[in-house]
Amino acid sequence: MSEQKRLFFGIELPRESRQSIIQWRAETFAAEAGRPVAAENLHLTLAFLGEISEERSLMLQHSAGRIRQPAFTLTLDDAGHWPRSGVVWLGPKRAPRGLLQLAELLRSQAARSGCPQSTLPFHPHVTLLRNASQPVALPPRNFSWPFRVSRFALYHSSYSQGRTRYSEVAHWPLEQP
Repeated sequence: MSEQKRLFFGIELPRESRQSIIQWRAETFAAEAGRPVAAENLHLTLAFLGEISEERSLMLQHSAGRIRQPAFTLTLDDAGHWPRSGVVWLGPKRAPRGLLQLAELLRSQAARSGCPQSTLPFHPHVTLLRNASQPVALPPRNFSWPFRVSRFALYHSSYSQGRTRYSEVAHWPLEQP
């Protein structure tokens, strides 16, 4: 049996946006609000696959390579706190149709390939803080990070020496208009 890897499809944030968000987060949230997600790990998950074999990973990569969809602009201009999961997040007030379609395609392919998907509606977000179990004061909605999404990727999530790291396994372009 092949080694299982923890994988997910996602969108990487541009370097400039990540740096700006990290600075904003440090200025906005108190240190005790939660554990900050490392700058290099900021991303938007499209479909979580879980622990899967290399064979299943290759099958999903092949399916992802057949997706033909236009690039789109994503604006991170909303924030929230999910106390039950302890997550403080950043996301779009209105998700672009292209983002919702891409996530739905990937989640459907994953489910058909034996990777169960959440029954909850897709809520596009970037996790800013974890372990935020106490109420968190959310900032006024006067922030905005727009960026062009021209690709999506498959990531491997690994945990070692007390740190989670995400490494890109493969990526696919979105069609330019």
